[in-house]
Amino acid sequence: MRVLLFGLGALGTVYSCLLKKSGHEIVGLDREPVINKIKADGVRVEGIWGEHQACLDKLATDISELLDEKFDLVILSVKSYETEEAVRQIKTLAGPDTYLFLAQNGYGNYEAAARHMPEDRIILGRVIFGAETIDWGYSRVTVIADDVLLGSPSHTVEPSFLETLADDFRIAGIPTRACEEVMQFVWAKIIYNSALNPLGAILDVAYGELASDENCRKIMNAIVEEIFAVLAAIGQPTPWSDAEAYLSAFYSQMIPTTALHHASMLQDINRGRRTEIDALNGAVAALGEANGVDTPVNKTIVGVLKAKETLNQKLPLR
Repeated sequence: MRVLLFGLGALGTVYSCLLKKSGHEIVGLDREPVINKIKADGVRVEGIWGEHQACLDKLATDISELLDEKFDLVILSVKSYETEEAVRQIKTLAGPDTYLFLAQNGYGNYEAAARHMPEDRIILGRVIFGAETIDWGYSRVTVIADDVLLGSPSHTVEPSFLETLADDFRIAGIPTRACEEVMQFVWAKIIYNSALNPLGAILDVAYGELASDENCRKIMNAIVEEIFAVLAAIGQPTPWSDAEAYLSAFYSQMIPTTALHHASMLQDINRGRRTEIDALNGAVAALGEANGVDTPVNKTIVGVLKAKETLNQKLPLR
């Protein structure tokens, strides 16, 4: 495949490096400082999947440099608040046979992409391995809770292509499988991230420390209960029948495997960057308001996290 990585952060670096080593032609697009570093040093991955290094086939800092290029696949790994503008740009170079793979967090990425590209060309991913940025173009894979899932919310992408793409990713070393009902699992990740990430970022602690504190558990329980009320209102199923069933699995199965992990939202806060809170608890609050469901705890978490964003931007970077 000829693949464009739009965004070479922690996740984009992992995909670019492992796919390149697996024999695919990889083009990377990011900001000038990132691209200059990768031009000098290549891309590098370490952690639970071993040590890997690769030189990408082409690097660019602006979409205009790629308008004459053809791609089989574009992997979008930018922040959720950048999705709409990124897909507008991707549309200018996407051919009739180009697929877009959304490898992002939160709610609303698929909906934003579908405003600019045909739904039968958009693949939604549930990515649930953790990667940290060591340096530009250098990532550490720290944890994996399950396979990456690939699916089509509109059920318009050919299942055979999803299976083939999942095979390509697995061969490259990224555990992946196709999934018919991917939105259920995307929402499962949204619930998980909404419960853990903002609270972990506000308190500057790992997931396991949140679960061990009674007050944190009360807040996380309320976040989850509100999300399930919103999902019931919009008719979105999940793999769990209700909030109680989810919370049982959350504390007994999910958190123990990621107890030492720190939220990427905390990394954003510490670096003075905007977080993806609007695509997590913020999206829950917006959906709740649109469907007559009150979400006071999610709204409060959004307010506190945004206050922390603003205050941290006034402090020296750590």
